Amino acid sequence: MKDARIASRLHGEAFSRAWSDGEFESLISQQSVFGFLACPEGRARESAAGFVLCREAAGEAEILSIGISPRQRRSGLGWRLMRSAIQEARRRGAEEMFLEVDETNLAAVQMYRKLDFVQVGERRAYYARPGEQPTTALVMRRDLR
Repeated sequence: MKDARIASRLHGEAFSRAWSDGEFESLISQQSVFGFLACPEGRARESAAGFVLCREAAGEAEILSIGISPRQRRSGLGWRLMRSAIQEARRRGAEEMFLEVDETNLAAVQMYRKLDFVQVGERRAYYARPGEQPTTALVMRRDLR
């Protein structure tokens, strides 16, 4: 799938361990999974600058991953992708949405708080990067009703 390849490329730009094309294909093929690519206006899908991938089941939605190309960060792209994900999750019947974010990703934490997500838990030493201390994942929730 072309979109899996594009999402894998973007994931690799955003995270230290990129998910493979196959991992994205496996997720995208599931009926409960949905997502969006953000493409510059009038440009081909291959030039996408961001993506969000979500899952909805039994009234709950979760952000599986969101990635923005480094050149496009702080442009509002993440905000627009998240608003689209929230809208689609509601359309599918979700009443709440969850996500996990690295506590050191302050821009993302701030954006999620502005989108009315609140911290409901944490996973200590969840994110590990070679040569760095592990960091905590903040578990955040948003009511969609």
